[in-house]
Amino acid sequence: MSIAVISGLGNPGLKYRNTRHNIGFSILDSLAESFRTKWKTDNRFQAEIASVVFESRKLLLIKPQTFMNDSGRSLRAVLQYKKLPATSLLVVYDDINLELGRPKLSSGGSAGGHNGMADILLRIEPDFSRYRIGIGSKPRKEINLADYVLNKFSLNEQKILADQTPTYLEHLQLIIDKGLVFAMNLINQRTAPTHERNNK
Repeated sequence: MSIAVISGLGNPGLKYRNTRHNIGFSILDSLAESFRTKWKTDNRFQAEIASVVFESRKLLLIKPQTFMNDSGRSLRAVLQYKKLPATSLLVVYDDINLELGRPKLSSGGSAGGHNGMADILLRIEPDFSRYRIGIGSKPRKEINLADYVLNKFSLNEQKILADQTPTYLEHLQLIIDKGLVFAMNLINQRTAPTHERNNK
C-alpha cells in the first residue's frame, strides 16, 4: 500500500514550538508550506489537517492535537474514517538515539522509548512507516528525559535543522514517489555515519 497519510508528532500550543519533541510538527509545517496549503482544524480527528496533491496523488497531512502521549487516538480515527490500512501511514517524529539532524526511515519495530509512538502502537497495527529525525542524546545522564525533549532547540541547533529541512522534504517526496523500500535504501545509506555504510 502506498503512503496516503503523513503525520507529524508533537504537542499543541505555542509553549511547545521549537522544542525537541515537536520536530515532527515542524517538518509537517514545512511540507504543507512547500505545497502552499493551509492547516485547518478537524474535530473528528482531534487534529489539524491539510490536503495536498503530489504527482496526481491525494495525500492527507495531519498533526494530532491530542498531546504527544495520546497521538494514536487521532491517527486511528483518521485511518478508520478513511478505511485505510496502517501501511498507508508515515509518521515523522523525533529520535533521541540519533545524532542531531540525522534522518532515518524504517517500517515496523518498537516504540524505542518514545511515548507518542507507544500510544500509536497500542491503537493501530505496527506496520506503518517511520521517518525519524535525530534530536541528539542528553548531554548529561542526570537530566530528566521529559525535561530534555520538552526543551527548545538552541539557536545553533535550529539553524542546523533549518539547513537540513529541504533534504527532509526531498526524502518525504521520495518515499511517496518511489515507495518505502527504494527510499529506505537510499536515505539510510546516504545519511549513515561512514562506519555504518555498506561500501560494497
